[in-house]
Amino acid sequence: QVQLVESGGGLVQAGGSLSLSCAASGRTFSTYTMGWFRQAPGKEREFVGAIRRSGGSTHYADSVKGRFTISRDNAKNTVYLQMNSLKPEDTAVYYCAARRSLLVVVTPGGYDYWGQGTQVTVSS
Repeated sequence: QVQLVESGGGLVQAGGSLSLSCAASGRTFSTYTMGWFRQAPGKEREFVGAIRRSGGSTHYADSVKGRFTISRDNAKNTVYLQMNSLKPEDTAVYYCAARRSLLVVVTPGGYDYWGQGTQVTVSS
């Protein structure tokens, strides 16, 4: 069982930056693939990116590639999402998720545990 708590959301102007954190409980954080998803009002939850257990491999959605960076600190049981060059279309609730499998998947159903989400609003 893993409990995930996101933090760091807020309001930012277009072109600005935000950094999200996701703190995990438990001793097995390093065994989970971690993902970030987002959901805008009226839209389905979509994949943002993911990072493998060791942190050596990351994967991103095309819409955020080159602007967002995922990292993790297994000693602190925390995964991060650094968001730069934010656009109004990045506005959404952002969720972190944990997946027991080594493989990265982009579908929400492939993740076993979820945080409660944190709101990110980008004004134009």
